[in-house]
Amino acid sequence: MLTKSSKIGFVGIGVMGKSMAYNLKKAGYSINIYTRTKSKAEDLIQDGAVWKRTIKDLAMDSDVIITMVGYPSDVKQVYFGSEGIIENAKANSYVIDMTTSSPSLAIEIYENAAKKDVQALDAPVSGGDIGAKNKTLAIMVGGEQKAFDELLPIFQAMGENIKLQGEAGAGQYTKLANQITIASNMVGVCEAIAFSRKAGLDPERVLESISTGAAASFSLSKLAPRMLYEDFAPGFYVKHFIKDMTIALESAKELGLSTPGLELSLNLYKELAEKGEEDSGTQALIKLFEQ
Repeated sequence: MLTKSSKIGFVGIGVMGKSMAYNLKKAGYSINIYTRTKSKAEDLIQDGAVWKRTIKDLAMDSDVIITMVGYPSDVKQVYFGSEGIIENAKANSYVIDMTTSSPSLAIEIYENAAKKDVQALDAPVSGGDIGAKNKTLAIMVGGEQKAFDELLPIFQAMGENIKLQGEAGAGQYTKLANQITIASNMVGVCEAIAFSRKAGLDPERVLESISTGAAASFSLSKLAPRMLYEDFAPGFYVKHFIKDMTIALESAKELGLSTPGLELSLNLYKELAEKGEEDSGTQALIKLFEQ
């Protein structure tokens, strides 16, 4: 039974991961953290988190291990091998991969963890840096009901829309559906802003009118204003969105599904990245429409 005295290990202190770890600390949990560059975690360490020198050290001293890294290759690296999480996690502990990754990899982690008496959940999130800071993330979970129920208080420290979607891999499939939705929506938001300016309208006033109607979306209300003020700092990196859309497209093809909107958006974001914007926020897509 997990309690507030249970230790949570957190791997991946990036744009979103750092805020998620902070919120767990604020909720009263003891936090172990691992990041390849210790200096990036100094503020968390000063706030009471314990830095671990290796993933192995973190796994051996944590009751719940959360990963929030960049790519499926990073997920494989931290979970597998003699120094990885699965090999070194304590029996009857829990691992939660909150990275957006492939459903097949989530299933592989679940199956290998079970052999070590470790419960695994895939739980990717949506909401960007804003949701991470305000603990309003949508959390999409795949795995067993019993594990989900046990870990729900931990999820509630980071988000507010928390759903068990099904067995292992279901969380990742749900997140891919989320990214497919955003992909076409971002193109529409950029086109709307460009259209408004070309028509001689005040784009800010246009957003005030359309952000609460049938066109309402996170991208329109949260990211479009950043576009207007040329704030392209990453709440979510272009390079990571390309990764997500690539996984989604591959999964759609495996399912025999055509996704033309996703393909268009992926091609546009690849063009944006080629122009040197891979480390910008996804709202930088507007630059392609106003060259």
